[in-house]
Amino acid sequence: MYGIVYHKDYNKYNLGENHPLIGDKPEKTIKFFKEKGILKEVDLLTAKKATMKDLLRVHNPRYIERIKYLSKTGGRLSLDTPAPRGIYDIARLAVGGTILGGDKLFNGYQCMCNPLAGFHHASRSYASGFCFFNDEAIVVEFLREKYGLDRFLIIDLDVHHANGTQEIYYDDPSVLLVSFHQDGRTLYPGTGFIDEIGRGSGEGYTVNLPLPPGTGSKSYLNAFYSIIPGLAEQFQPEVIVYQCGVDTHHSDPLADLRLVYQTYYHLGRNIMDLSRKTCNKLLVLFGGGYNSESCVKSYYNIMCGLLGRSDYLEEKKEIFDDKVEYIDGLIMEVKKILEPYWEL
Repeated sequence: MYGIVYHKDYNKYNLGENHPLIGDKPEKTIKFFKEKGILKEVDLLTAKKATMKDLLRVHNPRYIERIKYLSKTGGRLSLDTPAPRGIYDIARLAVGGTILGGDKLFNGYQCMCNPLAGFHHASRSYASGFCFFNDEAIVVEFLREKYGLDRFLIIDLDVHHANGTQEIYYDDPSVLLVSFHQDGRTLYPGTGFIDEIGRGSGEGYTVNLPLPPGTGSKSYLNAFYSIIPGLAEQFQPEVIVYQCGVDTHHSDPLADLRLVYQTYYHLGRNIMDLSRKTCNKLLVLFGGGYNSESCVKSYYNIMCGLLGRSDYLEEKKEIFDDKVEYIDGLIMEVKKILEPYWEL
């Protein structure tokens, strides 16, 4: 069984008229899914707000109280993350959707999706990158407590490095975080280099692949096939969290990777296959993307991959990819660094 968690108030996650993150994307995504028949193949569930207990699994109490206060008055938490009035409840709703999705994986569903999710820049006590509460980490801790799990695989394919999630789990061997993102020397948040592999008992459980601007689909998929399946099959996760930000698309205004629509189909299909081979429990968080039209189509292709549909969208436009040789070398470097921990 497949499901999508949604709420009509998701569109209120809006950081301002002149801000890149406006609230129309989840609603447009669900509308497009309905037009394409996706909603005939999945259950549509209603998100509920995360509780204070849920937030405290990861976040500092004083930090939570600060967001509550600014939610009443309006204000700013960081240079790129304003806190408009009402954001506390909307952010809790988004996190609650992720928690519900994770819970359903242990109650009859093999794949659950949340179209307002993947807030991987938030750390325990700060907001950044448009993120207030880190739902990737919160759902991990929820499932750890409720179901006694101790092997979580987070595959984060947003164009921006999962710096908040990495910080939270940097010394934790129960969470294997794999982040593919644009090189931090060229894009926010400026982290996620190949030598960032974890600390102490968590060494080897953080894997970063910083991709150069201009990386196209051929190079990207080659890197994916070279690294992620081997890690998943050796780690044998009890649940997979897939952050499928689509700001890697060539039309995205905030970044410089060059993926095309059909790439997302292949990613969705292959991650679904990995889930079936390991735990058969896949939580999909739709993540970033700042061109509404390309986001909706890219998410649709991911759903086609997850569901095994053949009617995915293809771009005929030729996108030149001159990074193949560079990325082949990068893959070799990453494998060498990970050699003490994984056979790749």
